Amino acid sequence: MHQCFGISRQAYYKRIKKQELEQKQALIIFELIKPIRLLQPRYGCAKVYLDIKGDLIKNGIKMGRDKFYALMRNYGLLIKKTKKYHITTDSNHGFYKSEDLTVNLEIINAEQVFVSDITYIKLASQHAYLALVTDAYSKKVMGYKIDTNMKVKLVKDALEMAGNNRIYKHQNTIHHSDRGIQYCCPDFADFAKAKNMTLSTTQNSSPYENAVAERINGILKQEFGLGKTIPNFKTAQKMVKQAIEIYNNHRRHYSVELKTPEFAHKNQQHKYKSYRKMKKSILNT
Repeated sequence: MHQCFGISRQAYYKRIKKQELEQKQALIIFELIKPIRLLQPRYGCAKVYLDIKGDLIKNGIKMGRDKFYALMRNYGLLIKKTKKYHITTDSNHGFYKSEDLTVNLEIINAEQVFVSDITYIKLASQHAYLALVTDAYSKKVMGYKIDTNMKVKLVKDALEMAGNNRIYKHQNTIHHSDRGIQYCCPDFADFAKAKNMTLSTTQNSSPYENAVAERINGILKQEFGLGKTIPNFKTAQKMVKQAIEIYNNHRRHYSVELKTPEFAHKNQQHKYKSYRKMKKSILNT
């Protein structure tokens, strides 16, 4: 057989042995990847590689990131990008719109700025809406609330949770949001100020003015199944809770130097990364 390929017997069996070793190593790698992708089906390859790098060494597998990418590509395990949009912002109202306090602001620590947004959750027989409050510095989801309407209580409950989850004693935290009626109405404004929040809002419809909030919405919907049609509201509640727990504690984030949001929030070691300067789609966060 080896003569058919124009190589020596020794080279032929060496090649066979190498292929068998690579297949054995691939099986080990797939077993390491399986529980990670089970929790986070759309978890990127760079983050998966960092998560299993120590286990590769323990198993005697020498594999760099590029070779790992090639393996994932060959077996169809790369993540395909998707985009879906549903309008949840009604800025056509007469309530006061605050200035954008985040323009040129140097964000240097956790709980300095909270960003908020509402995203649409599709149910089989009705609509639902998820309000999120995220720490701009650490990208940790501090508070959330899902309901079947977009009344002001939705965003108040999310902010209430975020306030209860604070661990630092800043006198004031900037609360940044779009110009939606829920965030600009007096009811919410008074509620936020009572929580020692200074209100800040976007000045136009550009998603980059509230880019952190927009990006977190996308991650939860694209990577954790919240962008699909969910059977019912009770299931949606469970999925949201699980998604945020995994996102905060297990998902590595490029913008916090490939640490988890929970780690970044407690340690505050990284330099803040602003999305405002980006003109293209944010794909690798």
